[in-house]
Amino acid sequence: MKNFYFKIMSTFLFVFLLMGCAESDPMEFQVEKPFSIAFQEELNSLETLKNYVKDASFKLGAGTSMDSYNSKGSMFGLANSNFQELTAGYGMKHGAVVQADGSLNLEAVETFMENTQAEGLTVYGHTLVWHANQNAEFLNSTIAPVVIPSETGSAWDPITMIDFETEGGTGYQSNGPNAVLSFTADGEGANGEGKALIVTNSEVRLNEWESQIFVTFDKVTEVGQEYKLEMDIRADSEAAINTQAQTAPGGYKHYNFFGTLSATPEWKSVAVEITIDDNTSGCNTIAFNLGSTATNYYFDNIIVSWFNESGGEITVEKTPEEKRDTLTYQLDKWISGIMDISKANVHAWDVVNEPMDDGNPYGLKTGINKDDIASDEFYWQDYLGKDYGVDAFKMAAMYGNSDDLLFINDYNLEYNLDKCRGLIEYVKYIEENGARVDGIGTQMHIDVNSDKSNITKMLNLLAATGKIIKISELDIGVGVQTSDANEELYNAQAEMYKFVFDQYFEIIPKDRQYGITIWSPLDSPDNSSWRAGEPIGLWTQGFTRKRAYQGVVNGLETANTN
Repeated sequence: MKNFYFKIMSTFLFVFLLMGCAESDPMEFQVEKPFSIAFQEELNSLETLKNYVKDASFKLGAGTSMDSYNSKGSMFGLANSNFQELTAGYGMKHGAVVQADGSLNLEAVETFMENTQAEGLTVYGHTLVWHANQNAEFLNSTIAPVVIPSETGSAWDPITMIDFETEGGTGYQSNGPNAVLSFTADGEGANGEGKALIVTNSEVRLNEWESQIFVTFDKVTEVGQEYKLEMDIRADSEAAINTQAQTAPGGYKHYNFFGTLSATPEWKSVAVEITIDDNTSGCNTIAFNLGSTATNYYFDNIIVSWFNESGGEITVEKTPEEKRDTLTYQLDKWISGIMDISKANVHAWDVVNEPMDDGNPYGLKTGINKDDIASDEFYWQDYLGKDYGVDAFKMAAMYGNSDDLLFINDYNLEYNLDKCRGLIEYVKYIEENGARVDGIGTQMHIDVNSDKSNITKMLNLLAATGKIIKISELDIGVGVQTSDANEELYNAQAEMYKFVFDQYFEIIPKDRQYGITIWSPLDSPDNSSWRAGEPIGLWTQGFTRKRAYQGVVNGLETANTN
């Protein structure tokens, strides 16, 4: 009996324990998730960014490495899913494309255009004219002094060399409407190469010197010196050309300088050597008399030399005009080349980038008297003057699509409002000189502590121009490195992203809104050349969405309610 009761009590105790275990099973409890996990799940449940863009005319863009996109890795997928337009960080700039010999390597750019177009993304052209990221070594070589060595104790030293490849060059001019200057097409110069100068004398003149061109050189002739004139020449009709010695264009001294030259319908090379006497001393100009025959004259490859008995070598410094002409040619070559290869998928260009001086916000940047010029810096404005922007916009309008939007772009406009005003004044100058500027880009590399009132003031200044406005390179730091960032700072970052979007949509008229480009979609790596180690992105380096992503979504949704 004792064993019986023991067995019964043991059985009840076992069942009780089983029931107790069943009631305490943790699977039966509803445990609340930590806020961070719940919030991350909420972030991950959001749609991709471009799905929040409801206005078809607004472009949500991203900056990216052209190489990383072309390799079709993780950034390729992220960009295609979230953005409508891409800006190449470096790959479409002068330094990346122009080679040591001045040729353009456009293979990677062409691939970028094909890949983005296939994925339904457009490309924002960045950038045509800038002082940084240039092949400065090549550009400087084109305007360097010409050093001519001699292998003997004496040598012919050129003092002017004119090949007429750049129209509007220096070292020659006509004496007025009786000698009309123009140029052949490329390939119609002497020996079927390059260009040649055409001088048209439309009728026989009473005096042959009533139709003249002048060739000048820096060195003034002295008695006893030997000079040589070499050139290629022809004319539509046979003609004799007398040469005069002059002290300056129009400053006649003697009727004979290098004798009489003959021109025929076929190109021929001439070389005339003379010794300077009293009649031809003190001169630096050859006048060619063209008035005796009504015809078109063609001149090419003019070289004037003097015999340097001391030998050695001579350094010929290029004049400011020669440098300007050379660089205008190089700028034209660069802009025409990059725009032509990009036409199919670029319909907006950053034509002039960062022109304004931080210390002198109403003036242009300059490399003059700057001690720390980087190896990739080249200041076009120091050689082409204030009109470098005028030239660039005219070239962009010439070589792009007819519907391309042409922008000027700068940074710190929200930090320095005078710089913003200076940029606006420069836009007016460019347009007053015959070029078209469609829009203004503001970069906005800011942080959570940036002055919000200044951001509002800047956008109001830009809106008042009536131009199309683009936030071209938006990224927002938190004031510390990624390793030191916390939830509070990330919340402030998300709020600042939303604030920028809200202000843009509120202040910029709807028909003047081009779009906003997120310059760094991912947080910046420690070894980056841009804001190294800063958590500026909408995603972590591991492609995890951040609170900033939510800030952009909220900003885009604000636009949809306006």
